[in-house]
This record gives sequence, C-alpha cells and structure tokens, in this order.
Amino acid sequence: MGLKSVVIDAWSWLNYKPIFSDPGRGMPHRRAFPEAHASWVPADDERRLSAYKLLAAYDNNQAAELAEIRDGAAARERREFGDPSMFIDTLVAHVMGREQHITVPGAEQTDTGSETEGAVAEKVQELLREWADDELLPMRMLQCERKAVGLGDGVYLLFWDPDKQRPRLRTYDPGFYFPVLPEDGDGADYPDRIHLAWELPEDPKRGLKARLRRITYEMDWIRPATASGVDQQGRPVRAPVMSEPGDDSPPVPLLGRGDQTDAQGGISRQYAWNDRPSYRTCYLTDATWELGDLTGAIDVDSLPLDKAVFSSNGAGEVLDHLDLYLDFIPVIHTPNTVPPAEEHWGQSSLAKALQAFDELASSDTDSARASATTGLPMIGISGVTDARQQYAVGPGAMFKLGENGRLTTVDTSPALRELREHGHDLADRAANVVRLPAVSLGTMDPSKVPSGYALELSLGPLDSLISGMRLARAHKDTLLLRFVQRLFLAGQHPDWVGVTPLPAKLVRGPYTPTDKAAALEQVTTAYAAKVISLETAIRMLTEAGWPIEDAAKEIEQIQSRSFDQARLLADALGNADEVAAFLGRQAPDEPAAPAPILPPAQAGNQNDNLLAQGQQGSGGNE
Repeated sequence: MGLKSVVIDAWSWLNYKPIFSDPGRGMPHRRAFPEAHASWVPADDERRLSAYKLLAAYDNNQAAELAEIRDGAAARERREFGDPSMFIDTLVAHVMGREQHITVPGAEQTDTGSETEGAVAEKVQELLREWADDELLPMRMLQCERKAVGLGDGVYLLFWDPDKQRPRLRTYDPGFYFPVLPEDGDGADYPDRIHLAWELPEDPKRGLKARLRRITYEMDWIRPATASGVDQQGRPVRAPVMSEPGDDSPPVPLLGRGDQTDAQGGISRQYAWNDRPSYRTCYLTDATWELGDLTGAIDVDSLPLDKAVFSSNGAGEVLDHLDLYLDFIPVIHTPNTVPPAEEHWGQSSLAKALQAFDELASSDTDSARASATTGLPMIGISGVTDARQQYAVGPGAMFKLGENGRLTTVDTSPALRELREHGHDLADRAANVVRLPAVSLGTMDPSKVPSGYALELSLGPLDSLISGMRLARAHKDTLLLRFVQRLFLAGQHPDWVGVTPLPAKLVRGPYTPTDKAAALEQVTTAYAAKVISLETAIRMLTEAGWPIEDAAKEIEQIQSRSFDQARLLADALGNADEVAAFLGRQAPDEPAAPAPILPPAQAGNQNDNLLAQGQQGSGGNE
C-alpha cells in the first residue's frame, strides 16, 4: 500500500529534510551523499555518515550547495551568514575552558627528599605535563572538540613514536571511525575491534587506482610470535616464528618476549601496569584495497585479506596483525553528549536548532531581496511625453512628464524592518534551543545587566549545558591520560622506569567570567577558619582563574615565608629539623655547650675557706 515507516534513531532529527530522507525510501539522497552509499560502508552507518556531511555543510556555509543537488539551482540563492559556525565556536570555547591543567591527586602533598606517595604523584604529574607541552595537547583537544560539538562525535588515536620517544596523539574525523559494536551488549561498552577507514582517490600520475585504506585495532588472544615475510605472491605479510628442528622433534612456534604458557596451553603476558597476567593483546593491521577488487556482499569489517596490500612502519615491521604488546585499544571515542541507554553515538549541538537555522537563512535571503528594492526603489511614472523613451533611475536623472504627470515610489523599508526583526527573533529562538544565553554569545549590552546576580541567573541554562557536555568527556579525558602512561611504560622510556601509573585528571578551566575577589575572600575565610587545607585552597584559586602554574611549588613558596606558623611548629615539636623542613631550609648546626666556669672564692670570707679546707682534709683521711 506504499505505507511509509517512521524512523526514530540517533539521527531522526534530520528526517524533516527531504535530501536526508527521500519520500518513499526514507534513506539519504544517493547523489548528495555518495560516500555513505559506498559498497564497503555498513548499512547501519549510512545515515550517520550522511548526517556528518550535512552538518559539515552547515558549518561551512554550504547547505544551499548541498540542497541544490535535489532542489535545483534556485536553492543556491539562499543566504548563509555563518550562524551555525558561530554557535559551534562558542560552545567549543565554553566546553574547553580558558585553560586546561593535568592534575594527579596527592601531587600537592609532597615530602622533600623522600620517595613518598606524594612525591611519586608529583613526578607523574610533571611527566604528563611535559608530554602535554611537547604534544600540543590543547591544540589536539581543540581539533577534536570542534568535531564533537559540530558533528556529535570526536576520535583520538594514540601510538608510540620510537623516534620521538613519546606517545603521539592524533584526531580523526568521526566519518572514518567504524567500531564493531556487540549485538547483544551495551553500545557504551568499549568495542573489541575498531576500524579507521577512508577512500583514497585515483592518482593517474603515479598510476594508482582508487583505493580503500583500513587501519584496524583488535583485541584478541595472545598468539605465538610472528615476523615480517612475504607470501607466494610476493606480498609482505607476517608469519609465525618457528624453532630450529631437532633430530626427533619438528619445529614449533616460538613465544614472544616475556610470554608464558599455562597448563591448558593458553599464552599469558605480564604487563607493567597490571598486577596479574593477561591473556589478551591488541593487534594492528594497516592494509589497502583497490576498489575494483571489492565485489560481492562485503563491508568494512569483512574485507578480503587475500586481496589486501599491508603497510609497514618505520622499523620495517609489516602491519599484518602486528602485536602491539598492549592490553587496550589506543582509540578513544569522545561523544558530544551523554549517549542514550545502549547507544554509542553522541548528538551534535546543532541538532535540535537546525530547523531554526533554516528559517534564519530564509529570512536572511528575503532581507537581502528586500534591501535591493529599498536601496533602489521601484518607481511608477505617469504622464510621459514619449512612450518609447527608456528611463533610468539615478543621481541627477531628469524625467519629462506631461500634464498631470507624476512619479510614484514603492517604499519597501517597512517590510525590510519587519524581516530584520524576524531574523533577530529567530536568532534568539535558536540560542534558546541550544541553551546559549545572549551574554554568552556576546550580543548583550553589559550596561543593561541589572546586577551580578541577574547575570548569574541568566547563565543557568549554559551551566547545565556545559555540565552535561563535560560529564560526557570526563571519563574519556581520564582514559586518555591513562593510556599515555601505559604507552610510556610499554615504550620503556627511561624517565618512567619503575613508575606506577596513577589516576590523572584533565581539569578544564572556567568558561564564564569569575569574580576572583569573591573567590579569594571565600578561600581566605575558609582557610583561616581551618575548615580547608592549604592544598585545597590553592586548588580552589586555580579553578577560579588565578595564575598559579604549579600548586606544589606555590605551596612551598608560601610555607617558606610562614614564619609565624614555623614558630608555632617549633613550640609544638621542639625540633629544629622539622621547622627547617617546613620552611624549606637547612637547619643550622648547634655547637657543643661550653663547660661551666665557677667564680673564684672570696678572700675576705675566712670561714668559708676554713670549711672548704676541712672538707678536703676529711676527704683525704678517707
């Protein structure tokens, strides 16, 4: 009967656009989204990839260009003035915060010269901050956050670089990300197999056909060691490493370094960051296929390996199920929002306001047309002397009119005024839907804010929005720093030898104007009342935006000048070494006490002299 089914999924908010959901089929337009309809793309990912391209078109002012494919050349006349891009940039700035800090709990509480837990935490924190500076972590985060806010998802990739001797961090477009999600599990679970795949265009100069590249990270059981080799067709592959055959024993596969077998034949491995052996490891495969060889019912997860050409890394290792000696997949998916139950994907911040942006673009188009008639008004002429004469309106133009002739102008400025006011209303509507107050967009006059309390109330929707977005990223940020520590240990970096990975946090700074004076008064009052520690006070000031680079060093500098507290400490302990350690100084050496010198006897006191002599005489008799 031609009934149309209603599709409700993570991208159904785009069903209102005909180019995304063709009438009758309910699938994205093939000519507009050819990448999503490639033969190797799974059917479940077609709508996701189409949504990414459509959102990217809005971000780059190309939505009209994309709509032209279905609606014709008239769609190109739509004006796009960058409102979606401005919303994305604003949200990215808020969710990133003014600055980002890596903190390790306990790093502020250190004892000088002793390997305590606080000293280890301080060392890990310093090493992670050095890595963040070398790897330009804020810039990488900005790249990923712009993808996450605009498209709904972002992807990080970590890998060990033997040349630079540190983990490298890259960001990928979520359109390249294809996780193999469990069919009977929670979509929020970490997948055991992840593909990063994209097409490579044809290169006639180099004689290369159109190809598909796929990088696969897969968790699997530990297998015997392999080495680089070639197969019968001359392709580079990996083959098992066999032992030398004996007189009575055939060759057997050898184990990798540090691997052991149990009684059941399972291979286990002790990782530097685990307390017990593990039976699983991560394998890396980097291969390329010619698109002409991909025929039949296949997708990105079932590509034929017998037609693949495997790549090699800088060390010459063939990337055909290469054992990375890791018990985790170093790919981190960052959703923009907390995914719904049993879902994996986030939602773009433009999702719910996309129809408002369409209406805003239409209003801007109408305003542009109305402004043309306002700047060059329409004129009606009656009573002309020569009907064949052509008239042109311009400065200094002269018109010859007959008897009772007149000029009539059509004033379209009221319509233009209404269109502009309608555009402002639509912009406010879109900001309300996205939960971006006018003060956060910079469109509010600060002089019109009645008080700071009213300003704080107006930021309420933004606070809840950023709190939810940062909640979706909190675990991913912790996971990123955890993977960095493990990669340093796996790479056997000398600075990390013997270091135990510790839970580290990526603290995002404030995103709204903060009252530093109020924060200082609050911290000072609480610290003076002895309800918070000095470490907590420093942390609160750092979060309020005070320029404190290193909390531990700041605490040491404060204590080195706290002479009143040092005097109280000396009275309480009576130990000069403890007081000197508190001040960060060396205790002075105390000289030995001099022998007491008795005063000489007085000559005029004869009785005392006789008594002293009598005592000496009695002592001698004894």
